[in-house]
Amino acid sequence: MEVRLLVSLSGIEPRTLHRCADLAAELDRRGVPLSLLFAPRTEGVIVDWVRERTERGDALLLHGYDHRVTPGHRISIGRKAEFAALPAHEARLRLIAATAALDGCGLSTEGFAPPRWLGSRGTREALRERNFRFCADLTAVHDLRTATVHRARVQEFTSQHPRTETVRCFALVLAAARAARRGGLVRLGIDAVDLTRSGLRQAFLDAIDVALENRAVATTYESLAASPRGATKTSVPSGARLVNNP
Repeated sequence: MEVRLLVSLSGIEPRTLHRCADLAAELDRRGVPLSLLFAPRTEGVIVDWVRERTERGDALLLHGYDHRVTPGHRISIGRKAEFAALPAHEARLRLIAATAALDGCGLSTEGFAPPRWLGSRGTREALRERNFRFCADLTAVHDLRTATVHRARVQEFTSQHPRTETVRCFALVLAAARAARRGGLVRLGIDAVDLTRSGLRQAFLDAIDVALENRAVATTYESLAASPRGATKTSVPSGARLVNNP
């Protein structure tokens, strides 16, 4: 089975832009495109950089609208997940606002990745209604038009307590190597804020390198949804087609 590598970057803001550009340059040297998780911003420098990167082959995914938690929907993991528990009608309203803001930036996308990778079933319903093509969450990539589900968990490179971060980074690199050897999808993600930690940044690049060494083909979420090559489709009770990846 073909091994596909998906690398995503979130947290694209003015204060992190230089680190985003540095990471993008590192990946350009490796021939690895980025999937940019972008919450609509009005800052011209951010929009210009995102537009430039998409013109170079990176992909753009809408990454929510307002990352402040809706009252009553706090997530126990300690960070904010805007779409984790929204019913369809509330998700629809936020998506309308988010796509309008994105249009105002002169950008467009058919892909969505909820903040913290957590999205409710109602969110996927609203995305279908708004003609989005795919939704990437923590454990899968959902093709909203064909009902194909590509199962693969995101390996997130996030800051840890100094006593455990080294061990965590080592485990993530090993997980990327195992996933690549087994075939299917290797999904790696990092927030630009965490690029300040040199060890975490290096581990992220090491995981990308080990996936490439195991013959992973670097692609984007957009390309995956457009051409799900090698997909093994299995019927499930809901009528969706399920694709299992390590």
